[in-house]
Amino acid sequence: MNPPSEDKDLREKNIVPTENPNDAQTLTEKEVHEVDHRHEIEPEALVNEDDHSDASTISEAVNNNGENDGDRDLEGSSEVVRRITTELGPPITIPRLKRRGLFAQLAIIPEIENGKTYPRRTKWYITAIAAVGGVAAPLGSAIFLPSLHQVATDLNSTPTIVNLSIALYMLAMSIFPLWWSSFSEAFGRRSIYIVSFALFALFNVLGAISHSIGMLIVMRLLAGGASASVQAVGAGTIADIWEIKERGQAMGYFYLGPLCGPLFAPIIGGALAERWGWRSTMWFMVIFGGIVWILILFGLPETLAVRKSPILQSDPATETHLERSTSRVSSKVAQNSAKVLKTLKIMLVDPLSIILYLKFFPIALTIYYAAISFGSLYVLNISIQETFGAAPYNFSTLILGLLYIPNSLGYLIASIVGGKWMDKIMHREAVKAGRFDEKGRPIYIPEDRMKENAWLGACLYPAALLMYGWTVEYHVHWIVPMIANFGFGIGCMLIFALVTTMLTEILPRKSSAGVALNNFVRNIFSCIGAVVTSPIISGIGNGWLFTILALVGFISGVTVLVLMKKYGPRWREKGIDQ
Repeated sequence: MNPPSEDKDLREKNIVPTENPNDAQTLTEKEVHEVDHRHEIEPEALVNEDDHSDASTISEAVNNNGENDGDRDLEGSSEVVRRITTELGPPITIPRLKRRGLFAQLAIIPEIENGKTYPRRTKWYITAIAAVGGVAAPLGSAIFLPSLHQVATDLNSTPTIVNLSIALYMLAMSIFPLWWSSFSEAFGRRSIYIVSFALFALFNVLGAISHSIGMLIVMRLLAGGASASVQAVGAGTIADIWEIKERGQAMGYFYLGPLCGPLFAPIIGGALAERWGWRSTMWFMVIFGGIVWILILFGLPETLAVRKSPILQSDPATETHLERSTSRVSSKVAQNSAKVLKTLKIMLVDPLSIILYLKFFPIALTIYYAAISFGSLYVLNISIQETFGAAPYNFSTLILGLLYIPNSLGYLIASIVGGKWMDKIMHREAVKAGRFDEKGRPIYIPEDRMKENAWLGACLYPAALLMYGWTVEYHVHWIVPMIANFGFGIGCMLIFALVTTMLTEILPRKSSAGVALNNFVRNIFSCIGAVVTSPIISGIGNGWLFTILALVGFISGVTVLVLMKKYGPRWREKGIDQ
């Protein structure tokens, strides 16, 4: 692949080159910084680095400490210098014995110094492996849904207790990625993939041989946490190998993997449970995890750029102080202790600091709305197997699995069509408002995305919940609630896509932190939904349960859309710290 010229890349990044093109190669970092700020395309959508906002102060908290900001930026951060695409040159292969990561010598694809210099075909191959790994977490969650009644009967438990195997799985999926992400920055992507999928297979084996509901729930929780590594590390792998201008398409294909999990899992789970019982679903996940582990072991090189590990760095001021105040031996012990404490802080405490973003209104509102929608999704999933597995429907386990197809098709269609539709709306609104830069290019702001697409999602998914609840309450023919579920899938995915995209624009330099926080909060809501659904249905029925959910969803949607439309620009102009 021929490297692009300096002038072309400067134009693509909206940076005006110097009169002498060759001078671009000698720009100092300070000059690049100044040129970039003079020609930023999206001043309204981005937080300026010289603004005294928490875009910088929070990044210090999230990136562990100030001295490591340059080395430990969150994935997706838009550092100024990184906006300039330089000539990458040919790939430089690292000798086999010097490759990083567990069993690195076994990888067929060699590790290279700069992952972005891989041939395009190799990049797509690595992306495909990451996407296949991304199927594991949602597949493991949804494959269990059709067989919950079997589990309750076999292990002498109640449906409410068995639902904990789903709820705690989702809870683990929300929490564990915070640490997987931190570990990957210290130990590399490959090692985390290999360890996590080995654990995933092990915990599913133990789940398959469980003879008590307690053991099953614990193993499901641990398996969910292990499978969630790709949620945290997969996007980082994509960023390691794709340049910014190519990353959007690659990320779209990567997320097809997690979308396929909920589509096929109930069908596979229903067929397996119908033929061989619920334990066969666990053995299927063991086999799937083993296949992914083998693909990673032999096919995935380390892609993380070489950097100084924050864990191995010592604080010079601390070392000087210790050397002056203690003996040589005790100083060495104290230095090692300080390194251990610093390591523990980086690995265990610092990942939680992204929760601080919730104190900012635009972030809290968008994440809250996505969490309400996602929680409703899991209430619906539990209701399907509770309702259609009992009288008067009395569907078999296989048919129960097939009933999850309509909403999954809605997710898939909306994810394919909704993104392009949203981009067209954003362009239309910028042109309509007359926002252009000095070169005549439209200037976009996040609020441009909240037009008819947002209102369609905000109205469609509550209406679908209302329709589903009362049709199953009165035992209407199954095709009618399935039509409602299809509409629910479309409405929900429109909201998910809107929220995720807006978070990356509200936090342009810390986009992955916003997405990780969104996953954290929404999976907690889904965990709560999975726990409370069964007893609520027993108490008030599907009709009133989904009426309440529809009202909460509609009121929340209208409130969030109105507030973000009215106050969003003001909040961003003031800075997210206000």
